[in-house]
Parts: sequence; C-alpha cells; structure tokens
Amino acid sequence: MPRGTIDDAALEAEIGRLPALSLLELRTRWKTLFGHSAPKSLRRNFLARAVAYQMQVEAYGGLSVATKRRLREIANAVRNGDANAVLGSSRIKPGTQMIRQWQNTAHTVTALAEGFEWNGHNYKSLSAVANAITGTNWNGYAFFGIKRAPSSNKNAAGPRSNKLGAVPDAQAAPVSPLKTNVGNRRA
Repeated sequence: MPRGTIDDAALEAEIGRLPALSLLELRTRWKTLFGHSAPKSLRRNFLARAVAYQMQVEAYGGLSVATKRRLREIANAVRNGDANAVLGSSRIKPGTQMIRQWQNTAHTVTALAEGFEWNGHNYKSLSAVANAITGTNWNGYAFFGIKRAPSSNKNAAGPRSNKLGAVPDAQAAPVSPLKTNVGNRRA
C-alpha cells in the first residue's frame, strides 16, 4: 500500500487475525513479506508478531538508515565484548568533575571508569549520587544538568526552531510561580 492510502482500521483488523492463522499460513505470509522462507526454528507466536511488524513496516515505513546502522554497531560491539561502544557518546569520560550547588553546599562528583565518586564514596550511577545528596530520587543527568548526546533521529531530537527568537545566545527568563488573572480572558 502506498503511503497516504493506508486504511488503519483494515491493517489493524488484518493484524488482529494473524494469531488465528495456522503455522502454514503464517509461513506463507512470511515468505510473501520477507521474500524468503521463515526459519524452521521460529515458533508460531514469534512468526505472527514478525509478520505483523513487517506489515506495519510496509504500510508506514521502517527504521531510518541511521538507526539501522547504530543497531548494527551495537550488535557488533556486544559480539566483541566492547561495552564502551554500546554506551556510545553519552558516556561521561573518567576524570570529569561535575559540580552542583544544593542547599548552599557545592557538591563535586568525579566520574570514574566504573561509576562516580562523591564525598569519598563510590556510586554506580549519577542517580545514586543525586539520591545521596538530596535524599530523594532524581535522574542523575537532570540533577547535574548534563545534556545527553542528541539523537540521530531528527524526529526524536525535537523541534529545531529557536524558541527564543533571533538572539542565538539569549537565555530564557525564569517563569514566575505566581499565576495572574488578566481580565478573565479565555484562550
């Protein structure tokens, strides 16, 4: 089906009928969709799910080229036992120091090869350090203000527009926690 002429309800109904198909019918669908016979070792439940996925790929499109490349890199890294390649560029390099002001105290955390050090104690994650500092659960990256590496998927990376206008180095002003009611206007 070409894009734009997809009947979502028909596709959903067709996918809903897959679990009721016989093993032979699922293997026939597999061959039609993938262009080759299904491996004999695959169980019926997996065949139905794989056929459903491939039907959706043909209707809506599949993974981007960049995503497929990254998945191949991760698979190769796992095969070779290279954990650093699996983690990618979002990993904080050992020796990096992060400083966070919390309740009038500056907290310095040092990244180690395996975890993080704060106040003479080692922690497995930044979230564990943030929890030790605050006593509550935090996302460690958010607590220390660390931005993760941008996604190679343009859609997942968020909008590209500059919400602050034409000034590239401008910073947003803090929003007042007080709400004001101006003339009882409705949006």
